[in-house]
Amino acid sequence: MSPFWCGERLSLRCLGWTMSVELNDAELVERAKAGELAAFEELTNRYERRIYTLAMRILGNRHDAEDVTQQTFLSALEHLGDFRGDSSFGTWLFRVATNAALKIIRKRRGLETVSLEETTEPKEGSDTIPHPEYIADWRQTPDTLAQQAETRRVLEQALGELDEKHRLVFLLRDVEGLSIKETAEALGLSEANVKVRLLRARLQLREKLTRAFGDPARLVVHRHQHAPDAE
Repeated sequence: MSPFWCGERLSLRCLGWTMSVELNDAELVERAKAGELAAFEELTNRYERRIYTLAMRILGNRHDAEDVTQQTFLSALEHLGDFRGDSSFGTWLFRVATNAALKIIRKRRGLETVSLEETTEPKEGSDTIPHPEYIADWRQTPDTLAQQAETRRVLEQALGELDEKHRLVFLLRDVEGLSIKETAEALGLSEANVKVRLLRARLQLREKLTRAFGDPARLVVHRHQHAPDAE
């Protein structure tokens, strides 16, 4: 899938235009700003699968994820001149995609569309670190579990049960591999807030997976006195 293809939409490859030199994102952005559409298509090729996967995990709907992916790159092309390079192009793109996905979520719920900054604005007491209620050694090793389709199914379900603000942080940091700083930039949050939300997401996911794969015979009670920063 690509925002540029033969038929309904223009594909530069259909015209025989390709990038013959491997360039980094910053160089491609500069060329795209100068009017080289082949440079922008190369950026699209680099990020379209990651953007689609992120949108799919946020929305859980293939059609909506495709719409977000298309809208992300169309918006990026339209506003490329506004990109100043304060963050990486990928971080900027994830921010555009996340905004687009949140608009769809709010439309589904019949809510007024708001900015990502307003959506992720922390509320008093909303980011306290929870005390896990269920902790037990797992019946199998994490490496073994990671190879099982059931584990992936449970993880995807657990991700879907997280509230938006925690799921978004987890997806960008732990799934897409953005740094704490990049995640903060993509979501318009402070790094401290990202760390708290990330830790909360990890603890919730750990507990959900433990309920599925933990050994009840080895259940232990554990309460955090304080929580370390997430990295």
